[in-house]
Amino acid sequence: MADLGAPVRVSPLIKFGRWSFLAIGVAYGAYHQQRLAKREVGIREVEAQQKVIRDAKLAEEKKRQQAEEAKAIAELSNPAKK
Repeated sequence: MADLGAPVRVSPLIKFGRWSFLAIGVAYGAYHQQRLAKREVGIREVEAQQKVIRDAKLAEEKKRQQAEEAKAIAELSNPAKK
């Protein structure tokens, strides 16, 4: 392995800056996550309300399609007499 030499002593000001930015970044991330979580709760509530309506429409459409299929099968199984 290559010889990298002795490590350079880092200035206390640079260390302080690095740790400060790290702490600020963690605090901002926690704040932003909390804000996004509140927004997501609102979106999920709206989606839950829309899901009920959508499920009812889909059930009605499925029932209508089943009735049409049953009618078509009945017509195919009992052909009209000439």
